[in-house]
Parts: sequence; structure tokens; C-alpha cells
Amino acid sequence: MTVSIAYLGPPGTYSEAAAIAYVDQLQQDTGEECLLCPYPSISQTLRAVARSQAQRAVVPVENSLEGSVPMTLDALWQLDSLQIQRALLLPISHALISPVPELSAIKTVYSHPQALAQCQGWLEQFLPWVQLIPTNSTTEAVQQLEGDRFAAAISSQRAAELYDLPIIAFPINDRPDNCTRFWVVSLQPSPGGAYTSLGFSVPANLPGALSQPLQVFASRGINLSRIESRPTKRSLGEYLFFLDLECDSRKSSMESAFQELRSHTETLKIFGSYDFVAIKSD
Repeated sequence: MTVSIAYLGPPGTYSEAAAIAYVDQLQQDTGEECLLCPYPSISQTLRAVARSQAQRAVVPVENSLEGSVPMTLDALWQLDSLQIQRALLLPISHALISPVPELSAIKTVYSHPQALAQCQGWLEQFLPWVQLIPTNSTTEAVQQLEGDRFAAAISSQRAAELYDLPIIAFPINDRPDNCTRFWVVSLQPSPGGAYTSLGFSVPANLPGALSQPLQVFASRGINLSRIESRPTKRSLGEYLFFLDLECDSRKSSMESAFQELRSHTETLKIFGSYDFVAIKSD
């Protein structure tokens, strides 16, 4: 049986690189054949799995320089049938791609907002005059060069190869240790692992509303490796909270923790337990 895997396309994106690495691991572990399916946005990538149009999805969730990817968190909350199967850590090295031979001739730079932010210092130093235009993906940025002869794109080396365009600067990310964490998600129950991700909402305007859920984990010695808030999109000042825990939700000791947590939250969604896999750069 062929496993269909959705990712943020077109081909050449870092999401595709993460998806290819996941496919390689999957084929080594299980021998399963895989089909990569590009989608134009993160939201559509996740919805493809929720609607059974694809069996799994590989989506970015956090970058080491720019933090979390809000669209992934928002979509995962809305599509609460999805479960995390694995986390992938991918090194990210950005290239400046353009048919324009000289930096001084570039007037516009296209890229995904995350990539633009990860190269902000380099752009301010070498291209302070250019107009920065966001795109849905780094590969879409490369596609924009066909109609703009004074433009450049920030994307991957693979995208430059796919579109046969020259790289005029590499790497241009502000830190050499730039990396992005991806989640592999599906409708299947999570396999368990060293990390658990969950989200919850709390009653608005209630003193101590957040401290009580956090105390549930502190009292049990469970470490939180990440916590952040996102607006509920219902009313100003109302938030959802996303947590990563260093524990396996399937352990019997976690059952009482989740029971107590439900008493302190409006809505609790456990996105699954999983292990981390680091992807080696080429």
C-alpha cells in the first residue's frame, strides 16, 4: 500500500526536505512506498489529512530563530482529530537566488515570512533598500522571479536547482545553527514517546487560571519544554495555551494528571506523544 504524505509545496520547500527525510526513514523502517503530495498552505496540508485526502502530513511547528509557526498551531487546534506521530529537526540554510548578477541591481526580495525574518540581519546589511514581499512558501518565492527581472528570492539550494536559477549568496540566515522542528501528523493514534504536546483553554478573567494547570505538572515533577499562548479568536484577551511536556501520555501516572488538568481547563486537547528525530544536513 502506498502512503500519501501531504506537505507545504511546491517542490523545493524545506517542508518537502523534511517530508523526503521522513519518507527515507519510513522506507528503511517499514519498507512502505510513499507518495508526496504538495499543498499551497499549511492549513490545507493539515486539512487534507483531516479529510482523508492524504494519510499523513509533515508541517513546520517551530523555528530556532523565529519561534512557533502560528498557522500550524491554530489549524491543529481546530482539527482536533489529528495526532502527532513524530517530530523532525531539520537544519535550515537559506540561499539568495536571482538571475540578477549584482546585489546592487536587486529591488525586490520574495520569500516566506519566516525565511525573511531568519535573514533579517543579512538583508539589512547587504540589501537595505529592497522591498520585502511575503509569499506562501519559499519555492513560491522562486516562481515569482519569472515575472520580475530585478528580483531575488530567499529559498533552498534545491529550489535553485529545480528552477535552474543561480545562487548569488549562501548561506544568508543570521545564525549558522538555524533549524526548524516539524511534526508528522495523521488520524492514527500517536505511537507514544518521550514528548507530549497538548493545548487547553482556561476561563477568562479568572485569577490564577493559568497557574493551576501548570501546577498540575510541577507537583508531579514533569518538565515543560515549551509553553506559549495563541488568541482564541473569540474575544480580545482570551487565549489558548500550547504545551510540550517531557513525558509519555500513555504512562499510568499521567492519567491522574490529565484528570486534574481537565478540572482546571475549559477545553483540553492532547495532540499525542512522540519521539524526536534529528535530520542530518547534506
